[in-house]
Amino acid sequence: MPTGQKKSPAADLPRFLCLLALLAAACALPFLVGSFRIYQFTLAGTYALAILGLNLLVGYSGQVSLGHGAFYALGGYVTAGLMTHYGMNAYLTLPVAGLVCFGIGLLLGWPAARLPFLALALATYALAVALPQFLKSWIAAPWTLGVQGIYIDKPAIPSFLPITPDQWWYFVTLAVLVAALWSAGNLTRGRIGRAMVALRDHPIAAEATGIDVAWYRTLAFGAAAAFAGMGGALAVLVTDFVSPDRYNFFFSIQLLVGAVLGGVHSVAGAVVGGLVIQFLPVLADLITKNLTWPVYGALLIASVWLAPNGIVGLYRRWTGRGRE
Repeated sequence: MPTGQKKSPAADLPRFLCLLALLAAACALPFLVGSFRIYQFTLAGTYALAILGLNLLVGYSGQVSLGHGAFYALGGYVTAGLMTHYGMNAYLTLPVAGLVCFGIGLLLGWPAARLPFLALALATYALAVALPQFLKSWIAAPWTLGVQGIYIDKPAIPSFLPITPDQWWYFVTLAVLVAALWSAGNLTRGRIGRAMVALRDHPIAAEATGIDVAWYRTLAFGAAAAFAGMGGALAVLVTDFVSPDRYNFFFSIQLLVGAVLGGVHSVAGAVVGGLVIQFLPVLADLITKNLTWPVYGALLIASVWLAPNGIVGLYRRWTGRGRE
């Protein structure tokens, strides 16, 4: 399509119908599988929220994070703490968790935006390693309850709905995820998204054109932390429990693996990435129970070899859509 020519509404119709069909399938899913599978898909949705933030940070702004699980943990602890210590409504804690993580992300992102690539990787690695230990320390224990973690009482589902609690939390997570995907899509297609891509591809040229590199990198860090915090908050509501040991460094690496395999340059890749990190170990376990992790590693290598730009990138190459 020539530069400057706008797409006609008819050109977007197939994509709209495809998205509508996928949403309908997602809504039908909890009525077709058992409770445990619903639980797994719900957790995959919370992972997708965290990976969505990671895609904004890594894929669009060109930064790196080896400690994104820390913001997932912070969001979970904000929700659990507000519910346990202050009796706040569970649903109201979700935006609060997102805002708290956004603010912390801005504070951490401001100095991080000025670090070179490897130094930033090291700083985020330190965050992933240090946070679980801090959550268990005597300083944070009055809020986090230390190593024992926090158990929460989930609110009852609306009595007029003929669904189970597992199905209800699946739909809550789906609604938040759809809203997050919509907002992230608008962000990446707008002025902020174009500025992020410019500083990712050519930071010197972007700065020369007047783009405030440090500010947009900081903003990307804050937005990424907010999405991860929302995902962590939902995960606590789904599982009824939060503890420091759930958010180790390996979890942050899993999120990064999901971003890469789903498609780090894509908003939709976050959904694929969430499903991958939830169900790829299950697939490896089905293949062989004695060599689960070697098979898991082999599947990761095969996936990267077959789809170096992620599964969404592979789909775009097949359909000729190019990159977002």
